[in-house]
Amino acid sequence: MKNAIIKKGTKQHMPQVLDLIKELADYEKAPNEVLISEDTLLKEGFGPNKIFNTIVAEIDGKVIGMLLYYPVFSTWKGRSIYLEDLIVAKNHRRKGIGQLLIDALIAEAKESQAKKIRWQVLDWNTPAIKFYQRINATLEKSWIDCTLSFA
Repeated sequence: MKNAIIKKGTKQHMPQVLDLIKELADYEKAPNEVLISEDTLLKEGFGPNKIFNTIVAEIDGKVIGMLLYYPVFSTWKGRSIYLEDLIVAKNHRRKGIGQLLIDALIAEAKESQAKKIRWQVLDWNTPAIKFYQRINATLEKSWIDCTLSFA
């Protein structure tokens, strides 16, 4: 989509980023699982102990897509990036926004000398799986995700 602007997320984007997070939770049939607030995003993404970054896609000043990521370290590869979420608003999907966001993250990874980007996808999310296959991502079958929750 030619009129979309891709850029680093700012504090001013966080209300719209939170809206996209809630939209994703609805899509994943888990609307009550979102526990964060705009204040949490501001503190954790822009505070003194910043733990994540965002890249947003805007059209006419409205955030219509975003990805949230953070640096991780691989004991085998070294510096890496974990892509927590890639979200494109429902009415802007299949227009190339996801590709623009991924391309920006790949550029960021190369600039930071990361060796890989990792993420997860739900096994029933066929549109996302097809997108990741188109960009030649490896979809692992041999790893089992583990979660230990405290909230």
